[in-house]
Amino acid sequence: MSIPPLYSHLDVHDVVAMRQRNESFLLIDVREPNEYAIAHIDDAVLHPMSGSLDWASAIDRATPIVVMCHHGIRSAHVATTLIQQFGFHRVANMSGGIEAWSLLIDTNIPRY
Repeated sequence: MSIPPLYSHLDVHDVVAMRQRNESFLLIDVREPNEYAIAHIDDAVLHPMSGSLDWASAIDRATPIVVMCHHGIRSAHVATTLIQQFGFHRVANMSGGIEAWSLLIDTNIPRY
Protein backbone atom coordinates (compact mmCIF):
# COMPACT_ATOMS: atom_id res chain seq x y z
CA MET A 1 0.00 0.00 0.00
CA SER A 2 1.53 3.30 -1.04
CA ILE A 3 1.15 6.52 0.90
CA PRO A 4 -0.30 9.39 -1.16
CA PRO A 5 1.87 12.49 -1.49
CA LEU A 6 1.22 15.32 0.91
CA TYR A 7 1.25 17.90 -1.86
CA SER A 8 0.22 17.87 -5.49
CA HIS A 9 2.58 18.00 -8.45
CA LEU A 10 2.10 20.50 -11.25
CA ASP A 11 4.21 20.80 -14.35
CA VAL A 12 4.99 24.18 -15.87
CA HIS A 13 2.13 23.85 -18.36
CA ASP A 14 -0.31 23.36 -15.48
CA VAL A 15 0.92 26.58 -13.86
CA VAL A 16 0.60 28.48 -17.15
CA ALA A 17 -2.98 27.19 -17.48
CA MET A 18 -3.77 28.34 -13.94
CA ARG A 19 -2.43 31.80 -14.76
CA GLN A 20 -4.44 31.93 -18.00
CA ARG A 21 -7.61 31.03 -16.07
CA ASN A 22 -6.78 33.85 -13.62
CA GLU A 23 -6.81 31.39 -10.74
CA SER A 24 -5.84 32.91 -7.44
CA PHE A 25 -2.65 31.35 -6.07
CA LEU A 26 0.67 32.40 -4.62
CA LEU A 27 3.73 31.36 -6.62
CA ILE A 28 6.63 31.08 -4.18
CA ASP A 29 10.21 30.79 -5.43
CA VAL A 30 12.26 29.11 -2.69
CA ARG A 31 15.67 29.61 -4.30
CA GLU A 32 18.25 32.00 -2.89
CA PRO A 33 18.41 35.69 -3.91
CA ASN A 34 21.47 35.18 -6.14
CA GLU A 35 19.60 32.48 -8.11
CA TYR A 36 16.47 34.61 -8.36
CA ALA A 37 18.59 37.48 -9.74
CA ILE A 38 19.78 35.23 -12.59
CA ALA A 39 16.37 33.89 -13.60
CA HIS A 40 12.84 34.26 -12.24
CA ILE A 41 9.17 34.31 -13.15
CA ASP A 42 7.83 37.85 -12.89
CA ASP A 43 4.97 37.22 -10.46
CA ALA A 44 6.85 34.74 -8.27
CA VAL A 45 7.48 35.86 -4.70
CA LEU A 46 10.98 35.13 -3.43
CA HIS A 47 10.87 33.32 -0.09
CA PRO A 48 14.15 31.37 0.21
CA MET A 49 14.06 27.88 1.62
CA SER A 50 16.78 28.92 4.07
CA GLY A 51 14.24 31.19 5.79
CA SER A 52 11.08 29.10 5.39
CA LEU A 53 10.47 28.88 9.11
CA ASP A 54 10.42 32.69 9.20
CA TRP A 55 8.16 33.55 6.26
CA ALA A 56 5.70 30.63 6.33
CA SER A 57 3.84 31.85 9.40
CA ALA A 58 3.01 35.14 7.63
CA ILE A 59 1.15 33.49 4.73
CA ASP A 60 -2.60 32.92 4.81
CA ARG A 61 -3.17 29.17 5.03
CA ALA A 62 -6.30 29.44 2.88
CA THR A 63 -4.32 30.72 -0.10
CA PRO A 64 -3.44 28.07 -2.69
CA ILE A 65 0.34 27.90 -2.98
CA VAL A 66 2.62 26.70 -5.75
CA VAL A 67 6.26 26.39 -4.74
CA MET A 68 9.15 26.29 -7.17
CA CYS A 69 12.94 26.20 -7.22
CA HIS A 70 15.62 25.35 -9.78
CA HIS A 71 14.50 21.79 -10.59
CA GLY A 72 11.79 20.96 -8.04
CA ILE A 73 13.74 19.25 -5.26
CA ARG A 74 14.01 22.09 -2.72
CA SER A 75 10.44 23.18 -3.42
CA ALA A 76 9.26 19.62 -2.68
CA HIS A 77 10.93 19.87 0.73
CA VAL A 78 9.32 23.26 1.37
CA ALA A 79 5.91 21.95 0.26
CA THR A 80 6.21 19.13 2.79
CA THR A 81 7.27 21.56 5.53
CA LEU A 82 4.36 23.90 4.79
CA ILE A 83 1.93 21.04 5.19
CA GLN A 84 3.48 19.14 8.09
CA GLN A 85 4.77 21.98 10.24
CA PHE A 86 2.49 24.89 9.34
CA GLY A 87 -0.83 23.22 8.55
CA PHE A 88 -1.24 24.32 4.93
CA HIS A 89 -3.67 22.25 2.85
CA ARG A 90 -3.51 23.62 -0.69
CA VAL A 91 0.15 23.25 -1.68
CA ALA A 92 1.59 22.16 -5.02
CA ASN A 93 5.16 21.69 -6.19
CA MET A 94 6.06 22.94 -9.69
CA SER A 95 7.99 20.01 -11.12
CA GLY A 96 11.02 20.97 -13.16
CA GLY A 97 11.28 24.42 -11.60
CA ILE A 98 12.72 27.45 -13.36
CA GLU A 99 14.78 25.11 -15.56
CA ALA A 100 11.64 23.63 -17.13
CA TRP A 101 10.04 27.06 -17.32
CA SER A 102 13.07 28.39 -19.23
CA LEU A 103 13.06 25.42 -21.61
CA LEU A 104 9.33 25.03 -22.21
CA ILE A 105 7.54 28.30 -21.43
CA ASP A 106 9.82 31.33 -21.70
CA THR A 107 13.13 30.79 -23.48
CA ASN A 108 14.11 34.39 -22.68
CA ILE A 109 14.64 33.40 -19.06
CA PRO A 110 18.32 32.41 -18.67
CA ARG A 111 19.30 28.88 -17.72
CA TYR A 112 22.04 28.24 -15.20
